[in-house]
Amino acid sequence: MIATSTGKVFIVLIFSIVSIAALAQQGTVKGFVKTSDGQPAAFVNVALKENNKGTITAEDGSFTLKNVKAGSYTLITSFVGFQPQEKQVEVTANETTVVDFSLSESSEQLAEIVVSDTRSLNEKTVEIGKAGIKPMDLPQSIIVIDKTVLENQQVGRLSDVLANTSGIYLMGTTGGVQEEIAGRGFSYGSSNTFKNGVRYNNGVMPEISGLERVEVLKGSAAILFGNVTAGGVLNLVTKKPKFQDGGEISFRTGSYDYYKPSLDIYGSVNNSSKVAYRINTSYENARSFRDEVKSDRIYFNPSFLVKAGKNTEIVIEGDYLKDNRTLDYGTGAINYEIANIPRSRFLGASWSYYEAEQKSATVTINHALNSNWSINVLGSYQGYYNDQYGTTRPNASGQFVATDGRWVRGLQRSGTDQDYYIAQVNLTGKFSTGSIKHQVLVGADNDKYTNKALAYVYENAALGNKNVYDTINIYDLSRYQQRTDIPAIRLNTITENPLTRVGVYVQDLITVVEKVKLLAGLRYSYMESGTGNNETYDDAFSPRVGLVYQPLKEMSVFASYANSFTLNTGLDVNNQRLAPSVIDQYEVGIKNEFLKGLLSANITAYRIVNSNLAQSVLPIPADAVNQSNPQELAGEVTSKGLELDIMSKPINGISVIAGYSYNDTRYTESSQYINNSRLRYNPQHTANASVYYTFADNVLKNFNLGFTTFYVGDRVAGRSTRTTVANDTYKLMEIPNYFLFDLSAGYTLQQVSLRVKVSNLLNELSYNVHDDNSVNPIAPRMFSATVSYKW
Repeated sequence: MIATSTGKVFIVLIFSIVSIAALAQQGTVKGFVKTSDGQPAAFVNVALKENNKGTITAEDGSFTLKNVKAGSYTLITSFVGFQPQEKQVEVTANETTVVDFSLSESSEQLAEIVVSDTRSLNEKTVEIGKAGIKPMDLPQSIIVIDKTVLENQQVGRLSDVLANTSGIYLMGTTGGVQEEIAGRGFSYGSSNTFKNGVRYNNGVMPEISGLERVEVLKGSAAILFGNVTAGGVLNLVTKKPKFQDGGEISFRTGSYDYYKPSLDIYGSVNNSSKVAYRINTSYENARSFRDEVKSDRIYFNPSFLVKAGKNTEIVIEGDYLKDNRTLDYGTGAINYEIANIPRSRFLGASWSYYEAEQKSATVTINHALNSNWSINVLGSYQGYYNDQYGTTRPNASGQFVATDGRWVRGLQRSGTDQDYYIAQVNLTGKFSTGSIKHQVLVGADNDKYTNKALAYVYENAALGNKNVYDTINIYDLSRYQQRTDIPAIRLNTITENPLTRVGVYVQDLITVVEKVKLLAGLRYSYMESGTGNNETYDDAFSPRVGLVYQPLKEMSVFASYANSFTLNTGLDVNNQRLAPSVIDQYEVGIKNEFLKGLLSANITAYRIVNSNLAQSVLPIPADAVNQSNPQELAGEVTSKGLELDIMSKPINGISVIAGYSYNDTRYTESSQYINNSRLRYNPQHTANASVYYTFADNVLKNFNLGFTTFYVGDRVAGRSTRTTVANDTYKLMEIPNYFLFDLSAGYTLQQVSLRVKVSNLLNELSYNVHDDNSVNPIAPRMFSATVSYKW
């Protein structure tokens, strides 16, 4: 034993001596790479020609090659749009050789140089913010998920993207046809969802293949957009035209006969330096892990960029989506407990359908008045149509699923026909008053909805015109004979609900001293809704004030107050329309940059209070003019929480995104619901983490591996428990928490890339639930692969 141990020590000693001797014969090469105008050239490839040992320059243009064997070498630099350069270097043992480069533009320079977006979390300004304020100067939390993440993770739905954000989550998938997003306890409805800065009807699942990035602006955005609900706004930014000719064609396939070809092409029009184009299009066809459920959708997104002058750019964008899929209300619930049936079991009629069509056209004009002032003008139209027809939701319309699984199914059909128009203008500028600096936004907007809601009635003449289609048993579908015919159904009502809004706003970021900044602003909104005798008028002021203190260049501490408002449709005891509910929002946080900007870590705490929530007047006064469910602004909902966001730039091939959120949203004052009871659909805890590694050595170069996990804590659904009804049968139902784990890998050989992915690796089972009548299970373990060719 002693001899063996001695032998091992001797071997280690010899190995160490040999290693030290080898290192002693090695040196270091370092230097800086700059552009011809003296600016640092980041992310330039630097390599030794003889052994292909290389690196890329940091953001300050510096590079270092360590452990280079002594000798003579040719050092090469290369970067798209610049002439490659070579320099002879002599590496001396135990010494550092310094070599600097100055890059010159190539005679074959591309009209636009493409650089990977390696800005940190606190360097990415958001278009949805309108004013172009740097994140470190903004007293508000933001998150930007860029195209690199979208491609690496092979995201297919918006919920896949938001698995990289803290505190933003999926609250429901009603009918299996949409993704209902929420944040900080409040729904991100169509008023809070934007595409290229224009409100987007999220009744249909947006197409992800055409996106450049996704922006999340948390907290109040009322000063920018008027009546958006609390919690934040979401902006989907599509890919833009380029003067550089190029493109990508890809094909994705996966479990359950999933097929999706996509095409993305761009370039100048007839080699023009004034007009560029881009066309994104995709087609998707798939079955589902749910029996009899299938989908079919097509997307088309053309855009043009026109340089109308030295200081003027015009962007023209179109967007078309047609989505057809099976209407699916999930597995059902019995007495507010999720039914114990297979995840795949479909309970609707086989012919149930959902059809949606969305089209839009947007023109954006950006004009620089001078180096400090610019104006932005936007005009857009969006049309949205849907038609859905199928069996009723389980437990809806009084048709509850019995304890033994028996369910009498009715039919339901509804439709929407909506047109939306918006025009807005923003003036942004910078100026100084003495030593105080100002960054100003002044704007106005006018938008209008024309909306028709179609409601239908099914009457079974053989059963006294009752809404009864057939009977099934959810535990045993073979027990009853299911109908397969599609009955005629009567259009009952067409309800028109137009809405017109006008807003004006002003905001100023004031740099009091170098380390102290004040953001202050105010918006006035005026709204008209309804028609004829039901036409109503509302207005509201939305202030905003925030203080930012930057003790260090890499640290920003902020506190802010803002309010937002939501419109109310209820009537009070005198039959008068309720005023908007005003929601107060308080937020404090710290933004940090570590390791010279390679790692960002931000933490935010918030409190949101709706102290004039609309609720029913109970009991109804005997002298009330409105004896049918009168409302009053007397309830209160409070949301409070904490969010942590971490994001890194690529560090030695590794990039990280991580986050955690805690949220508690409750009825803190109510005559209708039990005080301190939780609002539905909101998890108290979420967490996310993704790690990607790209190999840089010769054998595995251009190969990458990724791991993503997302945690959603327990939630409640069902029906909020009431306080005023004897023997109240309304109950909250617990929804189990879950972890999702995804694995992915990718390899690129010149212009061809192959990516594979396994999602929900552990085959976790949980549900997204609306009330107790759309209980949709999450997808099981699935596989996908994407092959693409770029030019």
